[in-house]
Amino acid sequence: MARLIDSGPGCPTPTPLRGASAAEARGLSYDDAVKAETDALYPLVQDFITPMEWPAIAPLVAAINRLKKEKNAVILAHNYMTPDIFQLVGDFRGDSLQLAREAANVDADIIVQAGVHFMAETSKILAPEKTVLIPDTRAGCSLAASITGADVRLIKEKFPNYPIVTYVNCTAEVKAECHITCTSSNAAQVVEAIAAEWNTDTVILVPDQYLAKNVAAQTGIRVMTWPGACEVHEMFSADDVEQLREAHPGVVILAHPECPPDVLEASDFAGSTSALANYVAEESPNKVVLLTECSMSDNVASANPGVNFIRPCNLCPHMKRITLENIYDCLVTGEYEVLIPEDVRIRAKQALDAMMALPKMAKPLAFKTGLKPLEIEMVV
Repeated sequence: MARLIDSGPGCPTPTPLRGASAAEARGLSYDDAVKAETDALYPLVQDFITPMEWPAIAPLVAAINRLKKEKNAVILAHNYMTPDIFQLVGDFRGDSLQLAREAANVDADIIVQAGVHFMAETSKILAPEKTVLIPDTRAGCSLAASITGADVRLIKEKFPNYPIVTYVNCTAEVKAECHITCTSSNAAQVVEAIAAEWNTDTVILVPDQYLAKNVAAQTGIRVMTWPGACEVHEMFSADDVEQLREAHPGVVILAHPECPPDVLEASDFAGSTSALANYVAEESPNKVVLLTECSMSDNVASANPGVNFIRPCNLCPHMKRITLENIYDCLVTGEYEVLIPEDVRIRAKQALDAMMALPKMAKPLAFKTGLKPLEIEMVV
């Protein structure tokens, strides 16, 4: 039995007193009303949040869901959000373009973007009459930050005869300078369509060099690109794939096309976040790895409890700036509103509209794996 020691008067207690939780600091407590509101939600996150942690989280969840109703607000939760946000307070869930489309159609006054800043801008482009909030203005993106509108203008001056496609993972300013946007789901379709429209064999695809290289390997189009990259996906390597196969025989390896081409060459399947989620749901592999952001694996695992997930994921520090606490704060205070100059918004919308005018795909396109990486020309 442990020996109890009387610390005596004037001596510090052996264990410091617990500080207030984030909910308690905001005047929120885990009472009977909150318990009744949230008990049915806990099973959605029980694999990620312990029963001991739940009383600190449930008050924020209950308060956020109440505030949404009071303010006619919705939360757009990207696939890379942590399960507490994705499962418990997100009204619409998916990739960046899916969420932006929901923003345009939803009957709400306020949109809270649980994602990064360029996603909030895309929502504002498509839904200018709505108030779009980002809970933390520091939630940026290494890929979006790699290129500016001024950079694109210089590319157009240097290569006036080639159409410029931009990945949606960029700022409104960059979208406004490009001819058409694409997603990782439809990048090959967009490149082929714009090449046919311009009657050219060369297309410039910015800012993700790895997406561009992977698209070039899928098509007969000459693709030029910009030296941008997602800091999450570029960390994966073909050596990682080899080590995973050695450590986990029979594992099925899925990769996002923002990964370097040698990763796709070594993987079993590649595609956008939607395509990866669809693959797991439809194929139900025994053991699977998603080479993408950590919370994507958590959220897909939650939807597919019969699949064994091996999780050597990489964390996006920008996505993780969005928390239950700052979602609650932004609904209370109205900070931080995302605004775009109207001339920029109109031109950016034209680039998005050009993409959305293409025939809609029945499902996200998969990227062929096993293809040898191509070296393609940079525009700088």
